[in-house]
Amino acid sequence: MRWVESDDVRLAVFEEGDPGDPTIVLIHGYPDTHRVWDEVAERLRDRFHVVRYDVRGAGASTAPRHTGDYTLHRLAGDLAAVLDAIGKPRVHLAGHDWGSLQGWDAVTRPGLRDRIASFTSFGGPGLARARHFMRHGRRRDVLSQAAKSWYIGAFRLPVLPELAWSTFMPRVLERSMRRGDGLEPRPGHPAETLRSDARNGLCLYRSNMTGGGDDGGEGDPVVAVPVQLIEATRDPFVGPALLAALGEGVPKFWHRKIAAGHWVQRSHPDVIARMIAEFATHADGGAPTRSLRGARVEEGRKAFHGRLVVITGAGSGIGRATARAFAAHGAEVVCADLDREAAARTADGIAKDLGGTAHAVQVDVANTTQMEDFARNIRSEHGVPDIVVNNAGIAVSGPFLDHSVDDWRRTLDVNLWGVIHGCRLFAAQMVERGEGGHIINIASAAAFVPSRLLPAYSTSKAGVKMLSDCLRAELAGQGIGVSVICPGFVSTPIARNATYVGPDMRESAERGLARRGYPPERVAAHILRAVHRDQAVVPVNAEGKIGYALSRISPGALRRFARVTSVTRNPPFAR
Repeated sequence: MRWVESDDVRLAVFEEGDPGDPTIVLIHGYPDTHRVWDEVAERLRDRFHVVRYDVRGAGASTAPRHTGDYTLHRLAGDLAAVLDAIGKPRVHLAGHDWGSLQGWDAVTRPGLRDRIASFTSFGGPGLARARHFMRHGRRRDVLSQAAKSWYIGAFRLPVLPELAWSTFMPRVLERSMRRGDGLEPRPGHPAETLRSDARNGLCLYRSNMTGGGDDGGEGDPVVAVPVQLIEATRDPFVGPALLAALGEGVPKFWHRKIAAGHWVQRSHPDVIARMIAEFATHADGGAPTRSLRGARVEEGRKAFHGRLVVITGAGSGIGRATARAFAAHGAEVVCADLDREAAARTADGIAKDLGGTAHAVQVDVANTTQMEDFARNIRSEHGVPDIVVNNAGIAVSGPFLDHSVDDWRRTLDVNLWGVIHGCRLFAAQMVERGEGGHIINIASAAAFVPSRLLPAYSTSKAGVKMLSDCLRAELAGQGIGVSVICPGFVSTPIARNATYVGPDMRESAERGLARRGYPPERVAAHILRAVHRDQAVVPVNAEGKIGYALSRISPGALRRFARVTSVTRNPPFAR
């Protein structure tokens, strides 16, 4: 630790790592100290010179005499004093909570912003931007944020906040950490000086939240410094609408999300350290990672710009249409299929017709070893996918008693086990990355509409639906959405490629699907919408929606209908 003099206070400054490496300055929030960054600093110090300091009135730093000495102007002076002391012309800045407010002010303040190479913000908005949002944002968003920020008014009251922090508030803080972040207190956080730190830090609110600060907060509204916003989606204090508004006036803005609570640097230190390191490296001229490229926010960009989408069964039908739809909306697509030439035709068509980026891969989704190699190669060559569409499927049509064991095994291996492999392998990658994602599993209306002609197919699709429901519940806490798509009759090659046991009904099935005239491109549109809206179950087209409704309202009616349906009048394949 070293002492740094700044105006009327002495700041306790802590340094780790090689001073010859790029410097990252970590600024803590209220009512924390520099110790809240312990886990992140430990993960950064091998590659960066890590600097932390206790802000005025917190931890080992001294407190000024007057409430008015906590303005953003004074806090900016403290940061400048720290930068002078470490002797670095430019540093990377990361701020949490009030440390983030200080960072937003610093990157707009003349004389200080030129010393900041990049800024990572989470847990707190820029003060001027927050005021603008509260004045001009949508009414419901403003009311929602006002409810989340109730404590601001409470902390500006006289006497009562000091009394609360001297008595019950430390216990409330610990309960909040356990409930919102699953964290237990550890040495250094909350700090032993919590009560005095919290009482001193009340002056942050009283000095800056009235709109009467000595310089009104931020200077130039245009931020030239590259900014990375990390949104903790379960933060109870800062809403998504306010955070989304922070990018206005920031030409170089990246927005990343993580399913976590307020103290995300403690609950997910690996992810936060990686994000800060990736952004600092990119700001210094390094190539951006895939997730960082996808997080770049640009005016007029396409909905899935920079996202990596993996689609199985992409050689034809729904898979091909979905690959083209994602590519048309800016995604990079991996087109996987058992038929290498079919996958290549889809990828080549994306490049030629849409000017997009696509890769063709051959894989048998039923083969465990191939799928493990496939997932590993995707990660090493392209990165962790943002969206996975488990679409590959086959069908066997005919009565149950005409199905052989091999018919059942092949159908379940592709339709169910193929989805299981895709989910378990790519979900594991998404969880480890910590930035969310989405898994789409293609089932069928046959998942909930029984048919005497599709016992193996229907059973496999019902399994896909239940797997999706279970997985959605498990992965929700990781910020990973899971949707199951259940189309009715769609004009795809599935009837032509199916295996028929018993009477050969290929011609009538193909003719029936052709007459239905529901193109796979419309299913693809539902898939993109499901990702955008994070929908759980998506029945597609009239028969899919009617079947799903009846399965919930009157399953007996569907069972009776299954007894009387005839393949000569109705195509057997939903999807």
